[in-house]
Amino acid sequence: MQLHYSSMERPGLDPDRLRAALVAPNGPYAALDVVQETGSTNSDLADSARLRPSAASDLTVLTAELQTAGKGRLDRSWVAPERSSLFVSVLFRPVNAEGRPLPTSSYGWLSLLAALAMAESVAARTGVEARLKWPNDVMVDNRKLAGVLAQLVPFSDGSPPAAVVGTGLNVSLTDEDLPVPTATSLLMEYASTTDRNILLQDYLLALAEKYRAFCSVDGDPEAAPDGQASLREQIMARLSTVGRDVRAQLPGGGVLTGRAVALAATGALVIVDGAGAPHTVSAADVVHLRAEPA
Repeated sequence: MQLHYSSMERPGLDPDRLRAALVAPNGPYAALDVVQETGSTNSDLADSARLRPSAASDLTVLTAELQTAGKGRLDRSWVAPERSSLFVSVLFRPVNAEGRPLPTSSYGWLSLLAALAMAESVAARTGVEARLKWPNDVMVDNRKLAGVLAQLVPFSDGSPPAAVVGTGLNVSLTDEDLPVPTATSLLMEYASTTDRNILLQDYLLALAEKYRAFCSVDGDPEAAPDGQASLREQIMARLSTVGRDVRAQLPGGGVLTGRAVALAATGALVIVDGAGAPHTVSAADVVHLRAEPA
């Protein structure tokens, strides 16, 4: 069935409502800005942080109604009609309860943490059950619903680097809007709501909760904060990649095939090839990862 959705039926975000719910003193975030149009929320937030490190606060949010030069991994384009999606980036400067910076080796988990927060918040609010595909996708029946892109932000003042994590969620895209036939949207999955204010608020609250828990255990994915499941356990409960035969396209044209067996301590994927040799690949090591049919 063809779905049609005009731009007039896509209401805008409500900055005042979002700030009242999400920004201190009522919420966990330091600041939240909504812009009508930008090239890339990730680039804007990272550039702003680099220019003014002292003003780059942990848990700063930038979201846009239209993103004209959004990028996924490896500079893949990410563009959608105005107000049809969520484009949101968050600046993280992770420290533990004592104020000690988390090791940068733990930053590799932030994109998976964000994807998990998105999948869980969407499922709870809309009834659309999503799974995670390593390293950064949220999927519904092998169709892409959302993607996450994380980038490191070094500072010239010598302070520990920040991370900017950007998320794009397809909300009201129709068949005609889809950039590729393997994508989907909440509208196409018959979600109980496509209200982007509700979806964004739910996601950011879930993200902040998981991030704070992660920081409280020094970025250790194996630790269980306050009796909760560890981050690794939570991710594994929704991750469809581990336990599957996969085909990883590598930079330079190489291909690695084998069984995805585990997540490494850094969030990288461990693949055992046909000869039984393990290979640990990070998101930067893989151009594309495809899981073979179960």
